[in-house]
Amino acid sequence: MQKVIIDEARCKACGYCVSACPKSLIELGDSINQLGYQPAFFLKEREDECTSCALCAQMCPDVLIEVFKEEKNK
Repeated sequence: MQKVIIDEARCKACGYCVSACPKSLIELGDSINQLGYQPAFFLKEREDECTSCALCAQMCPDVLIEVFKEEKNK
């Protein structure tokens, strides 16, 4: 399961999530979405560095980010 999911189609590229991520795992893309913005995206190749702190989701004014924590086997 992916740890961070960003609704890129609705993202307005405000950059708050980019600034909030302490591991710099979110960037603004080069492509343009339907709204005319360059949406934020999560760097999936560095997913193992994500601590699921959810600061990105807390900062998103449009609530477009979901953060999941990995379940630990007991």
